[in-house]
Amino acid sequence: MDFFTDDSEPDEQARIAATPLADRMRPRTLDEFAGQDKIVGPNTPLRGAIENDQVGSLIFWGPPGSGKTTLAQLIARSTRGQFVRFSAVVAGIKEVKQVISKAASYFKLSGRRTYVFIDEIHRFNKAQQDAFLPYVEKGDTILIGATTENPSFEVNSALLSRVQVYALQRLSQQDIRTLIERALSDQERGLGNMDLAVDNAGLDFIAAAADGDARRGLTLLEAAAAFVGRGKPVTLEILRQVHQKGTPLYDKSGEEHYNLISALHKTIRGGDPDGSLYWLARMLDGGEDPMYIIRRLVRFASEDIGLADPYALTLTLNARDAYHFLGSPEGELAIAQAVIYMACAPKSNASYTAFTGAQTDAAEMGSLPVPLGLRNAPTSLMKALDYGKDYRYAHDFPDAITDQEYLPQELKGREYYQPKDVGRESRLREYLRKYKEHRKKLIK
Repeated sequence: MDFFTDDSEPDEQARIAATPLADRMRPRTLDEFAGQDKIVGPNTPLRGAIENDQVGSLIFWGPPGSGKTTLAQLIARSTRGQFVRFSAVVAGIKEVKQVISKAASYFKLSGRRTYVFIDEIHRFNKAQQDAFLPYVEKGDTILIGATTENPSFEVNSALLSRVQVYALQRLSQQDIRTLIERALSDQERGLGNMDLAVDNAGLDFIAAAADGDARRGLTLLEAAAAFVGRGKPVTLEILRQVHQKGTPLYDKSGEEHYNLISALHKTIRGGDPDGSLYWLARMLDGGEDPMYIIRRLVRFASEDIGLADPYALTLTLNARDAYHFLGSPEGELAIAQAVIYMACAPKSNASYTAFTGAQTDAAEMGSLPVPLGLRNAPTSLMKALDYGKDYRYAHDFPDAITDQEYLPQELKGREYYQPKDVGRESRLREYLRKYKEHRKKLIK
């Protein structure tokens, strides 16, 4: 037999078997679609629009494996439309426009609309996105964009105003488990003919390892099934052996970067050391630069702890030095110590608020002149102009407190710093109380 001249077509079963399980198990109906009930569940606006064939142009925004591509395909299938898929990573805008230009003719001939699906639509720059504007308004072509990035930042505002944006959520572990159980029992598209046994512990492991990504969970199941073979149990130990830890959902230049640092900052501010350590671990596990985290902690020490515990700033700078000295992973413990300390430290934003107020006045009040008494007078001319006149040298007065006015006349009486009665700031609060009382007596 000449293997190189055999033109026979592979049978349907062989073709299906060669297709990855995640693709084979794509839902065929909206009722099979898992995890996005708020968007396409019964009695939702989008579900109604699909059922009535009144879908307009859309953008699906969500993490990998949340069903963006599948949902677009289901919409086209449910409305008997033509589905054309492009990836903004490999396709040019010229190719997309050629297909869209033919959609009008297709609509006239068949009465069916064309759904142009653009995966990673944020990869097109905003000038390229402008090319879609004339077409999304006609109605014979429906644009469906998919993106893992926040459309508010990555999609042209003119295009955003012409589409409906739906935010898809990462799938829950229960959603993933439902899909895995469906794949294990489905004899047509899934692994039902392999007679595999996966216990609850194994199902839970797959659901957790998937990290919200249906594709990742089904791929792990398929790899484990290929490893054990037909009729064999897929145990927790085997799953752990087969599983290769995937890359966490983290993009140091994307929205998740800011979401995680925001979670860390707000959890430390809220005083929870356990939650703070978790978000720190998530960032480090995702490959974040530890020095970026330390810079944010230094900022936190000044902004949210301030003078309630000045040692917090010292500790974060010590963590920086320790990390420089030890590197990863040993130096990360110093960062963790700083995080724990700051979560438990007394909190005060009085310094931050005071400085913000002073900055506002400095920006809005213009170049107010320095009071004469506070000006330096190194020359005779300056002295003749009363520079330095009536300056009170604080050390010549009891408690080093005078009735000198230290603000411009226009800001006289302004009080920026309002210390809180927490931590070491309590001492500053008491000092200011005595300071103000003493000044009142002197001014009288």
